[in-house]
Amino acid sequence: MPERVLRKVWDYFDALGPLTGGVEWPITYRAEEGERLAVIREFGVRAFTAMLYPHKAGMAQWLNSWAVDFARRTPDCLHTATLFPEPGVEGYVREALEQGARVFKAHVQVGAYDPSDRLLDSTWGLLAEAGVPVVIHCGSGPAPGKHTGPEPVARVLARHPRLRLIVAHMGMPEYEDFLALVERYGEVRLDTTMAFTDFSERFAPFPREAGNRLVALGDRILLGTDFPNIPYPYVHQLHALERLGLGDDWLRAVCYENGARLFAISP
Repeated sequence: MPERVLRKVWDYFDALGPLTGGVEWPITYRAEEGERLAVIREFGVRAFTAMLYPHKAGMAQWLNSWAVDFARRTPDCLHTATLFPEPGVEGYVREALEQGARVFKAHVQVGAYDPSDRLLDSTWGLLAEAGVPVVIHCGSGPAPGKHTGPEPVARVLARHPRLRLIVAHMGMPEYEDFLALVERYGEVRLDTTMAFTDFSERFAPFPREAGNRLVALGDRILLGTDFPNIPYPYVHQLHALERLGLGDDWLRAVCYENGARLFAISP
C-alpha cells in the first residue's frame, strides 16, 4: 500500500480497532517498503500482489493510480487494483484493466458495503468477462461486518457465475459455507491467508471434518499470507499448511502451481 495508508493500517492494529475483533495483533514485518520487498524475495516468493483497498468512496481511483506506479517499478508484483460501490466505478475499473491490472481486491468488511450493491453489478460483469480474479475479504473474521458472510457473495455469483472470486482467509469463520460456493461455482477459489495458523485457530478454528473437502478442491486453493501485516513469522503459515497432512502434491499445488496457472507465471 502507499506508505501513509499502510502506517494508518498499522496504527489501527496497534489500537485494537473494532475490526481486529479485540485480538492483539503485533505487526511482525513493520519496515520500509524497500526492506519489505527484500524480505519477501528472500523467502523465495516468485510473485505477489499489492492488496490495497479503500474504506470509503472517492479513494479507490487514487489507490489504483499508486498501484500503476508500484507495478511498473516492481516487476514481481502482480499489478493490483481495487474498487468501491460508487458512481463511476465501472469507468475506473475499465481504466485499470486497460493499464494492465491482473488482480483486484475487494474488502467488504473494511469498506462496509454490500458486494451485491447494484452500483457494482456492471463492474462484476466487466471483471467476469475479462477473466481477471478478485480477491475478496467477505468472511466475518476476525470481526463481523454489516455485509460479511456468504449470502451477499452468493447473490453476486448468482448474477455473475463466471466471476473469478478468490475468497480471502478461506472465508473465515464461515469456512464450510464458502467451501460450498467453491463446489458450486467453477471459477471461485479460496486463499489460505491466516487460516490454520495457531493465531486464527484460537478464535476461528477450521472444522476438521471438512478436511476431505480441502483435498477435493486442492486445485482451487491458493497460498495467501497477508505479509507484512501478520502477527507471527511468515514461515508459520507454511508450517500450518504442512501440518494438515494433505501431502506434498497438495502443498505444491496450493503454494505454487495453482497461483502460477491462474496468473500465467512462467516456471
